[in-house]
Amino acid sequence: MTDDVLTTDQATQLGRLVDVYPEARELGERFAAAGHELYLVGGTVRDTLLAGGDAASLEQLDLDFATSAAPEEVERLLRPWADAIWLTGAAFGTVSCRSRGSEGPGRIVEITTFRADEYTPGSRHPDVTYGTSIEEDLARRDLTVNAMAVQVPAFRFVDPFGGLKDLHTRALRTPIDPQLSFGDDPLRMLRLARFAAVLDAAPAEAAEAAALAMSDQLATVSAERIRDELVKLIEARAPRRGIELLLRTGLADHVLPEFAELRHCHDPMHRHKDVEAHTLAVLDNAIALEEDGPDLVLRLAAVMHDVGKPATREIHGDGTVTFHHHDVVGARMTRARLRELRFDKRTIKDVSELVRMHLRFHTYKQGWTDAAVRRYVRDAGHLYGRLNALTRADVTTGNARKAARIQRRVDELERRAAQLREQEEMEAVRPAVDGNAIMRHLGIAPGPAVGEAWQHLLELRLERGPMSEEQALAALDEWAASRPELDGEAAGDGPDGGAPEEDGPDGVAPEEDGPDGDAEDVDRRHGGPGGPASRGDPER
Repeated sequence: MTDDVLTTDQATQLGRLVDVYPEARELGERFAAAGHELYLVGGTVRDTLLAGGDAASLEQLDLDFATSAAPEEVERLLRPWADAIWLTGAAFGTVSCRSRGSEGPGRIVEITTFRADEYTPGSRHPDVTYGTSIEEDLARRDLTVNAMAVQVPAFRFVDPFGGLKDLHTRALRTPIDPQLSFGDDPLRMLRLARFAAVLDAAPAEAAEAAALAMSDQLATVSAERIRDELVKLIEARAPRRGIELLLRTGLADHVLPEFAELRHCHDPMHRHKDVEAHTLAVLDNAIALEEDGPDLVLRLAAVMHDVGKPATREIHGDGTVTFHHHDVVGARMTRARLRELRFDKRTIKDVSELVRMHLRFHTYKQGWTDAAVRRYVRDAGHLYGRLNALTRADVTTGNARKAARIQRRVDELERRAAQLREQEEMEAVRPAVDGNAIMRHLGIAPGPAVGEAWQHLLELRLERGPMSEEQALAALDEWAASRPELDGEAAGDGPDGGAPEEDGPDGVAPEEDGPDGDAEDVDRRHGGPGGPASRGDPER
């Protein structure tokens, strides 16, 4: 395919590459002078065509090149030009470098020798074979939209597999037979789903059929590579589309098997509440609430928040369905899955905590004291904003009045929390005295009683608000008067580590009607401030 398939605007846009990427012309001239071909390839070309002339959106892109030069020659040509060079990928034909920036750090550049890789079945690494032409190199790429190139410095457009047309029609095809392509590298099946999400595009029938037939081969791919593709899918502009493709092809069974199980979880009392469909709606709602771009933690929590339902589903004699403790079970399942995918510890902790706490808000309708609000904010910690966003996103009922009622309650909670924060700096709620002061004042040795005394003062702090040291010691005296056996306690939990975490606003994880209309038991134990036992109203 030649330049004349480009529209005038597209040709102009590609011509502007020299303005957006001056490094491309500089390197093109350097390689041409040495008798080698050099091409901008892959995402650089795709994103330039999608940018529609918005140069600012391309300024932070790294540059990917393909060349006829061998890695040793690439390194030689880059040495006088680059600020730094990395050879970690040289065994696979890739030399990376950073250009010399006139102001601040330069741009990251990767240059790979034409490739014609072949994968041994069952292997996670390709047998690297260098190719002889750009067409051969493009044929080994995952999708036609990523198999376009621009030769530099001439800026000649090369598109042998119709990637430009597919980009316009939002179609995802492989340059060669999809079974051969996916057989070479099974990760390309996951990339098919990722680009469905990134480009909001539809896979070709042949590509989807091949992924369905070959999904089991994804088991040969490392967890780290799968994780990286999943992150890009979840952070994309249309993650729902990618996830739906994972589900249709069976790839989800190897990526997020807990989520895949949701398709089998239905509530006969709320037929519109297919848990899989509900979860995808929650993801859409969460995305709509974002203010500063994709929030991976919030989106993952939306995807995983109900994965505990299949394991906890019970159908009772009267036909009602409950999912008791699916929040706790789901948090445990979430931790296990994210660890399996080699996510970092902070992401694992944050996502699983959001899953564990996602029902906490829903006893608020029974009336929370200021102490309950303080506990909620304290327990949520830095996840407070995300937890409220997940709570809002979890409202998927078709009843507009019920949905509005829940959203008003969240608004009210946030107002109350803001007022209390202004008064008390709630995130740092602690008693006015520490364990050492408790031992000095009561004349007791380290032991369980110190932790109990500290916990007692913490509860008073939550109930009454800020207390001075004098007030705290007076309260400590009242407490100690009822504990004549304090002397001689054995060592135990300390005041800075022994305060137990409450699971709910009043110390217990609430199990009640969820935002998706699931009637779950609520009793005094779960109802926070004295709510009556009930089945809960299915208002979410």
